[in-house]
Amino acid sequence: MVSPNSPETPGGAAPASARSINDVVIRLAGNSQDGIQSIGGFLARLAGRSDQDVMTYMTIPSTISGGPSIFQVRMGTGDILSAGDRADMLVAFYQHSYEAHIGSLRPGGVLIYDSDHVKPNAEDNRFTNVAAPITTGTVEAVGGTSKDKGKNIYVLGLLARIFDLEVPKLAALIKERFGGKNEDIVRNAMLAFDAGYAWPQNNLRDLFYRFEAVDQNGLAAAPSTRPQVTLDGNTALAYGLIAGGVRHGAGYPITPWSSIMEILRSELPKYGGMFLQCEDEIAAVSTALGFSYTGQLAITGSAGPGLSLKMEALGWATMAEMPIIVVNVQRGGPSTGMPTNVEQSDLMQAIYGSHGDTPRVVLAPKNVEDCFYIAIEAARIARAYSTPVIILSDQGLSSRIEAFDEPDLPNLMVDPKPDLSERPADFKPYPLNAVTQHAPAGSRVASGKYPVVTGLEHDELGHPTGSPKLHAQMNAKRREKFKGLAASLPAPELTGDSAGEVLLVTWGSNWGPAREALARIRHAGIKAGHLHVRHVHPLPNGLEETFARFHKVVVAELNDEGLYGFGQFAMMLRARYAMPHIVSVTKTDGLTFKVSEIVAGVAQHIESTALEATVGTARSSALARS
Repeated sequence: MVSPNSPETPGGAAPASARSINDVVIRLAGNSQDGIQSIGGFLARLAGRSDQDVMTYMTIPSTISGGPSIFQVRMGTGDILSAGDRADMLVAFYQHSYEAHIGSLRPGGVLIYDSDHVKPNAEDNRFTNVAAPITTGTVEAVGGTSKDKGKNIYVLGLLARIFDLEVPKLAALIKERFGGKNEDIVRNAMLAFDAGYAWPQNNLRDLFYRFEAVDQNGLAAAPSTRPQVTLDGNTALAYGLIAGGVRHGAGYPITPWSSIMEILRSELPKYGGMFLQCEDEIAAVSTALGFSYTGQLAITGSAGPGLSLKMEALGWATMAEMPIIVVNVQRGGPSTGMPTNVEQSDLMQAIYGSHGDTPRVVLAPKNVEDCFYIAIEAARIARAYSTPVIILSDQGLSSRIEAFDEPDLPNLMVDPKPDLSERPADFKPYPLNAVTQHAPAGSRVASGKYPVVTGLEHDELGHPTGSPKLHAQMNAKRREKFKGLAASLPAPELTGDSAGEVLLVTWGSNWGPAREALARIRHAGIKAGHLHVRHVHPLPNGLEETFARFHKVVVAELNDEGLYGFGQFAMMLRARYAMPHIVSVTKTDGLTFKVSEIVAGVAQHIESTALEATVGTARSSALARS
């Protein structure tokens, strides 16, 4: 590898042989119009098809006119749990890209920049600087009439050369991506790719790396034959809903939920169902509840602002005990907030955001793979307990791409056919001593006394009542079934030490960074564990026993510390267990947690000089290994 102090082009002495790596972080920085996300998507999907783990992270502007954007890809042959704190390679398309993101590049890393637009600091000798004529090279490859369209594919070819990526698979991905367009577009894309791959052949040997598969002990690993899929979180959620037996739904477009809606609109008719785009959020949730009333478990979804508008109808669903799934892909708030940035600030709204006592189930997926399985779990709970279930995903998960083992669909697919069999004469949909199970419209009741479904308080047959006694009994009934659910839930995943100085607690998409943070904390000699909660409400039983075994319980979440110094989930845990050693690490900058940020938060709470010494150190990079 060339020295970090090498000149503008990597023309120094070539190494004796190409170096092997098993983990690399690449950050692409430019404008959203440059197709930054397409490069990252191609790399991520290639990694998935090449039996490598992959995780991505992106930021996009919320304005229609576009603006600065990044796409970060971490790929390798070990367990990839986060998108990486610092980049091993930065590709800067513009001067503003270089200036805004050079701080994210680790010392000794590689800076590739468009020599047509970027002038790096000549006195900064921390990096290997590679000047590539990205704009002019693209124009020369595809012709002046295309201007600089295709710069992203040119860079993809350049990266394919540097990392010795599988060109036939990349070419197939490019053709898949543009296959439905004019043949000229496909041809120009391949011309741009070939031009990037060919520039400059001799000098690129100095930055030539090959992925080398290793096992958990760092030894060479045999190639795996397990089938993998590579998806983003929204796509995984949509197909999980289908696997869980959801065939009907309604929604209204809003970032970052909209792609789930678009997938369901195109896919549900293939399974005999339908998805309707409604005129607003209130109509969407009401339409979905209409589907569920017929015995077809339905889906609606939105982001935080839309969830607010759905709340009145969700109150009706709680009173009527109507099963429905609501997906909330959280984003920065309040109000319109930051539509294209990540946050976890809708937790309290999801649990309590309606008038009256409205118990409901809240689940949160930990990664892209879990988006698929949490959708199946949501469908199971909604049916079994006849209740609304809210899935709290977030913007980070929605666009993140990961590779994971292909689900066993033949054993996972649920038959959604409603039960229209005749109900006995003593059928009561709202029995005080059992969980509600509705008779779908069209099913016969032997007594001829058909139930009523209403938002008013009701008796066991659903008939409206003003009885104080019945209201108290029905409130208890709706509450107690959640206690039964809590008792049936599996214990949350506990990793690391089972007792010690600190227990790191997370929910939602913070799982991966926290797992990597745990490794750093334990490496510093601190006895620590990590507990991740998927079933956020109701909580599984027995958490207090785990909490009691640790001196500090540190909850990391992406929301504000509020008036009292605690994030929303930490506040809920403190209220539930009355344990003062539950504390918070929070942030609201619209970005996912860095591993170092979680480590720093833990270090502050436990006052460990050994751990504080590790804060700010760079991730051990595979590019730095020989």
